[in-house]
Amino acid sequence: MKKLGDTEIEIMKILWEKSEPMTSGEILEGLNISKSWKLSSLMTALERLAGKGFVVCDRSTRTNYYSAIIAKEEYQMVESKFFLERIFSNSVQKLVANLYDGDAISKEDLASLKQWIEEVEQEGE
Repeated sequence: MKKLGDTEIEIMKILWEKSEPMTSGEILEGLNISKSWKLSSLMTALERLAGKGFVVCDRSTRTNYYSAIIAKEEYQMVESKFFLERIFSNSVQKLVANLYDGDAISKEDLASLKQWIEEVEQEGE
């Protein structure tokens, strides 16, 4: 799976948020909430996303409809594994310790994580 740039991820978030096909105008409207986008820039980015296999365009009607091909969860899984491997040598403990030391997660977050791990372990038994 190819890696997405920041701009492409913004577009994919809009498509993932709405599970049904969207027009370029609808996507542009969603993007313009946070930044000012131009239609020509969006169309270029959509073509790149289609070329990477993330988006498909239905041109069967007068209006083109864009849909995500790759599910959000699938992309997150691939990116998470890549990040963990590249930055933390596949060590979840190093990742969590780094986040905790950098004040990105709290003791409450750790307690929640511990509870989740215990639940997963119980399911596996």
